[in-house]
Parts: sequence; structure tokens; C-alpha cells
Amino acid sequence: MNGEGTAIALQRISPDEVELGMFIQGFDGSWFDHPFWRTRFVLTKERDLQRVRESAVAAVFIDDERGVAPNPRIEISNPAASWQPPARPSAPYIQARPAPVQRPAQSFASSYSRATKLFGRSKRVVSAMYSDVRLGKAIKAEKLLPMVDEITSSIDQSPHAFLSIAQLKSRHEYHYMHSVAVCALMINLARELRFGDAAVRDAGMAGLLHDIGKAVMPAEVLDKPGELTSDEFDIMKTHPVRGRELLARSSGVNHNALDVCLHHHERFDGSGYPDGLTGDRITLFARMAALCDVYDAVTSERCYKRPWTPVEAVQTMRGWSGHFDPEMFELFVKSVGIYPVGALVRLKSGRSAMVIGENPDDPSRPPLLSVADAQHPEVQRIDPGSDEIVGMESEETLELESWETKRTSLIKRFRS
Repeated sequence: MNGEGTAIALQRISPDEVELGMFIQGFDGSWFDHPFWRTRFVLTKERDLQRVRESAVAAVFIDDERGVAPNPRIEISNPAASWQPPARPSAPYIQARPAPVQRPAQSFASSYSRATKLFGRSKRVVSAMYSDVRLGKAIKAEKLLPMVDEITSSIDQSPHAFLSIAQLKSRHEYHYMHSVAVCALMINLARELRFGDAAVRDAGMAGLLHDIGKAVMPAEVLDKPGELTSDEFDIMKTHPVRGRELLARSSGVNHNALDVCLHHHERFDGSGYPDGLTGDRITLFARMAALCDVYDAVTSERCYKRPWTPVEAVQTMRGWSGHFDPEMFELFVKSVGIYPVGALVRLKSGRSAMVIGENPDDPSRPPLLSVADAQHPEVQRIDPGSDEIVGMESEETLELESWETKRTSLIKRFRS
């Protein structure tokens, strides 16, 4: 969608088909695969044309309306202003894309156990990164790539395992682990969009670094337990710009991470910040990050609010007209599921339970395992249709000791 709200159609062509005068809208590949610091420009120089043709990108996306139009080829459609969310996403967001990743077969329990350990290691890495930034040290993003690759591998093996772990962070570790969770959500959404491996890695790195500007926000504003004043909110709104400045001085940071850091608070209708971008003027990666960032924020336990259930989050976010790319929103919902395995929930009967699986027929009613209490000391399976989830719980409110270990043990026992 352009600034006037009309639909546009991009074309995907091979690098050797690119010609002078074309408006390049983007590249299908990593920042490392091409030499350009920007990805949207009219190709006017013979030297730049040669650099495109010699690059390692898989394809080039061009906009016919803003440059020379070659013969019609594979199209990439952006949603028009009149688009209505379908029951299922209609046409693929990107057509003629690679086949889905083939995930190796293994038990959910073993994947969950490995994801738990990986999440713990990620927490230490991100905590150290934030500490370094506060001390004025530059980020060396290339050192984060192995962690991004590990998270990608974990999601490829069992997407719900790592996403479940990431969503179960406590409010005390929110600022650090939000970045890891958004990294995982970005990777998972990139797989749903069937990006190539290089683009999936870019998505993960962008998610990991998107909120780095918060490392230099005043602690009394960042950690305030209540609603921010207008002046405090104005301070917080500077974190995308401050973050991009930090990343620009760092090494190994590609253009997608810089863009996502700066523009993950833009909205599809132009009401976001810092630049008030609209529609397709917001890059694909930034539109992905806007969804992943908000979803993880509203479903996480914070010191000043209870977490929304995934169902509440999806229903509420869908009602925010103009906030998100509508077609991508439906693909995101498909990719993320509803209730994470391992989540503690409150039931209509008053009992507490833990989610132990998925229910494809009705995602709002997953299989459950009761949490032992004084009245019900025995742990029991709860039939998906016999009770109803009405809210989320936490190990702190239920006063569950050593819950992380117990949760993993129970999942191994009932999911093996």
C-alpha cells in the first residue's frame, strides 16, 4: 500500500535481470549478500548495476510504478486498504517461496528440556550485553550470531517448545528476556513466511537488538511500576532513535537490525513513531517486529499489570484497526498458536492447571494438567472440554517452589 492507500505489486527478479532505471524495493538475502547500505533506491549508475548482478542475493524486488517496468514476473502482493481478515490467510504473503523447513522428529519433552537450557544461556548473554551498553561499550553483534542460530535450530526442531519457554519469563527478567522472546517470535514468523536461511537469521538478530535503546533509558522511567506521565512517555519514545545510534556505532549490525530498532513502533496507518511511516513505507522486517514486540509485551507478566491470555491478546490486537499489517497479523496468529505449553492458567472451576499440549480442533481448550493444592493434592489430566480457561497464573501467585524444575519434569512425564 502506498501513501495514498492504493495497492502496489512488487516483482521478484533475478539479479542478472536487473536494469538501469528500476526502483529497487529490497533484496532477497542478508545484508552480507550485497554491498548497499540502503535497500530502496532508483538504480542509476552502471557501477551499482554491476554490483547488484555480482551480489550473492537470491533475487531483487522492484516496484514498477517507481521505475522502469520489465516484463511481468513473480508478484508479491501487499494488502490493500480494504482488505478484510479472512478465516485463513488467502494468498501466500510471498509467493513462489521455499518449501517449509523439514523438522527432525523427536519428542516434545526432549525439545522442551533443551529449549529451557538454551533460554537460560540466552538470558546470561543478553544481560551481559545490556550491562556492556550501560558501561558505554559497543555491541559486537557477530558474537551474538551463534545464539541466534541456536534459537533458530530450536524453533526448527519444535517451535512451540522454545516459544513456550520464552513466554514464561518472570516479571523480574522482562527487559532482558523480552529481547530473546521477540528474537524467537521473529524467527518463527520468518519461517511461516518461508524466508531463506539468511533472511531468517537477519530476522532473529533484528528481534534480539530491537529494544537495545532501553539500556540507556533512565532506570526510574524504565522500571516505573505504574503508568508513565506524558513527560516520561516522551523520554521512553526516544529509545528507538537512541538504540539505532548505539547499533550504528557497533560492529556486525546489518541494515535490517538498524531499521527494526528504529521503526518497530511504527503503525500501518501512520500513527506510530518516530517517523510516522505508513503501509509499505514500513519495511517488511519492521512490520514483523511491530507484531512480535507487542504480542510478547501484552502476554508477559509485568510489575504493573497482569499478562493477557494469548486469546485476549489476539482478540484485542485484531481490534486495533490500523496498528498492524492486517495480512501479516493473520499469518502471525497462525505461527504462534494460542496457549504455550507449560503455561499456568486459572480455570472457571477455580482450579489452577498447566498447559501440556495443543488442541488443533479448538486452540482455546488445550489439554491440561492440574496443579496440586490443598483440596486436590493429586496431579491429574483435565479433559479439554470439562473446564474453561479464564486467566493466566504465575508460580509466584500460586507460591510454587522450584517450579521451573517441576514444570520440566511434568512435561517430560506427560509428553514423552
